[in-house]
Amino acid sequence: MSEALPTVTNEEQIQLPTKEERAFALSQRQAKGLANSDLVPKAFAGNVANCLIALNLSKRIGCDPLMAMQQMAVIHGKPSWSATFLIACINKCGRFASLQFRIEGEGMKRSCTAHAVELATGDVVEGPPVSIQMAHDEGWATKSGSKWKTMPDLMLRYRAAAFFARTIAPEVAMGLYCEDELRDVE
Repeated sequence: MSEALPTVTNEEQIQLPTKEERAFALSQRQAKGLANSDLVPKAFAGNVANCLIALNLSKRIGCDPLMAMQQMAVIHGKPSWSATFLIACINKCGRFASLQFRIEGEGMKRSCTAHAVELATGDVVEGPPVSIQMAHDEGWATKSGSKWKTMPDLMLRYRAAAFFARTIAPEVAMGLYCEDELRDVE
């Protein structure tokens, strides 16, 4: 005859961590390591919570956490990407051929439109145009220290890339603004 197994009450049962709890614990350990590094930007140094957010964002966009942290700025308490990082993400995502910029016009009518060939269809897709007039109307070009005054063509490209990402490929930016955009909201 076999012996009956003892019964275990609910209080005696061992609760094993769920998959989500194990993943969070691992992320916390990674965030602590990053927070202790001298290589992370100021917004992440010693700040485990910010590092956790950066880990989450890097996982969602499929890039290295340190690279995401190096390309992320915290403006007005909100994470944002550098424009160059957004351009790199668009170019790397595999959905488009390399992002291109069309500059037209002169003076206040100078504008830039970011465009790319969508690889699946062969169609050219383009974001909204950005102009020097828009930069003035929105107050971007008149702010103290504004790069719009000294590097207007570069700023046109950066803003056009951000508009392209937001309207054509929002999954690339994950809803985050470009750091220049957030600074201009001040």
